Amino acid sequence: MTVRTHTIALGMLQTNCHVISGGGDCAVFDVGDDPRPLLDYLREHSLTPTRLLLTHGHGDHIAGIPAMREAMPGLRIICPDADAGMLTDPRANLSAGLGWPMHAGGEADELIQPGQTLRFADAEWQVLDTSGHSPGGVSYYCPSAGVVICGDALFAGSIGRTDVPGADAETLLGNIRDQLLRLPDDTRVLPGHGPETTIGAERRMNPFCREPA
Repeated sequence: MTVRTHTIALGMLQTNCHVISGGGDCAVFDVGDDPRPLLDYLREHSLTPTRLLLTHGHGDHIAGIPAMREAMPGLRIICPDADAGMLTDPRANLSAGLGWPMHAGGEADELIQPGQTLRFADAEWQVLDTSGHSPGGVSYYCPSAGVVICGDALFAGSIGRTDVPGADAETLLGNIRDQLLRLPDDTRVLPGHGPETTIGAERRMNPFCREPA
């Protein structure tokens, strides 16, 4: 069964929301502060997601959850365990410091850990540890589809910020090397902001991905 992907940038900070579907099942990843374009897309394509999975708990990736919960009451919110407190605390998710407090309107329905394997959209997805931008950041890798959804860990030509509370540059860089750069070169990288890329392109061109001397 083919795994289909579609990306919509949402909200003032243009957070990438990734829609993954296959085998009659659908999941969405990270939702910015204005999910109306996402809801329009789901209705247009007759998709009803069963899960909303988070790559991490920063405010710009969770702000649309209350509206999604209202529009789709059966939607389960899946969050990395170490970032769980960010869903209800604007200070912890860094949005209060921006003068724009955001929250998820409640706790997650399920907490996950790196090393788990999840099944949705008719495929298996590995939960990878890509913490460092946030304490609990994870990526979701589907070997059969050749796709990794990495939030703000890795971008086209860059990596996530590590000058914010709870971040750690050494941890993030180590996880990028150990968890992401080990993937096949043609693996599609769906980041939390900006354009899609591939593991091979980032290994060759991203200055943060060079092996230490």
